[in-house]
Amino acid sequence: MGNSHSPKKCISEEIVEYLETAKRNYLEKYHNPRIRLAALDEFKQLRTLGTGSFGRVMLVQHKKSSDFFALKILDKAKVVKLKQVQHTLNEKRILQAVDFPFLIHLEYRFKNEIYLFLGLEYVSGGEMFSYLRRKGRFSESAARFYASQVILALEYLHYLELIYRDLKPENILLDPAGYIKIADFGFVKHVKYRTYTLCGTPEYLAPEIIQSKGYTKAVDWWATGVLIYEMVAGHPPFFADEPIEIYERIVIGKYKFPSHFSSDLKDLLRNLIQSDLTRRFGNLKNGVQDIKSHKWFSHLDWLMIFKKEVSAPLIPNCKGPGDATNFERYKEEPLKKSRICKFEAEFAEF
Repeated sequence: MGNSHSPKKCISEEIVEYLETAKRNYLEKYHNPRIRLAALDEFKQLRTLGTGSFGRVMLVQHKKSSDFFALKILDKAKVVKLKQVQHTLNEKRILQAVDFPFLIHLEYRFKNEIYLFLGLEYVSGGEMFSYLRRKGRFSESAARFYASQVILALEYLHYLELIYRDLKPENILLDPAGYIKIADFGFVKHVKYRTYTLCGTPEYLAPEIIQSKGYTKAVDWWATGVLIYEMVAGHPPFFADEPIEIYERIVIGKYKFPSHFSSDLKDLLRNLIQSDLTRRFGNLKNGVQDIKSHKWFSHLDWLMIFKKEVSAPLIPNCKGPGDATNFERYKEEPLKKSRICKFEAEFAEF
């Protein structure tokens, strides 16, 4: 995916070639899904890994293969009530088609009378959020390691004309080697030009989303800046008790840097957490290259990151493929049962 040390063109031919092949593969899988079907009784339900608005994620083990998966369980009634049917169908179709080292992948999908099920690869290191809260903040070196993977993943998604829209430490998992996997594709959308939907996490929203102006993939680069800031500071640049106060601060666009931020980091963040779209890095004529060739990344070998040849700053304590100790404990609740199939028409495509 490119090496910042060698004097190449703005976007090297190797990167374009790689991304072109990746796009062809993605479109082939998107239009001709080849996802494995299954049934709930083929899996042993072990424990809840997380909960959300529409349901929960459970660690399960496939009885026949003994492989572990993270099973995302969506309550159809809640998805319909919150008007997320199309988002959910998109999530399934996109997840089974993407193929990139730092993105989660869909292995199974199925449904029953009440629920939709997405069988995702299980990433046992847990959420970046947990490590960040435990440590307080990351060193710039550690933040650079994680940020480089996020940037490569967004470069890939944007080349496929996908916008991510939900970047935050809670949606970044660490694998046993300490590399990232971006999870939760609930807000991922195909966008060629602009979109207008208000979605995402308050602290990470770009001003153009809040102002309902219509927005582009550039919102992901704003969120990348917010993520880097939060990793190194231990808190996001814009925060308050109420979402409306957070939105006001984002639109005003004023934020302060902690004294321990290096001058190169501050310069990068001023160009990412930048309200003026004609000046925001990632959105200019050189695209992502403005970010990748910035001084803060000058000693980073992008190709070695892509190949996972750099030692991670933090190695999660994973005792085995099915270890769940890096995830918080949640109250276990049995899945509901019904003889009547609900919302059959709405989820016919699932």
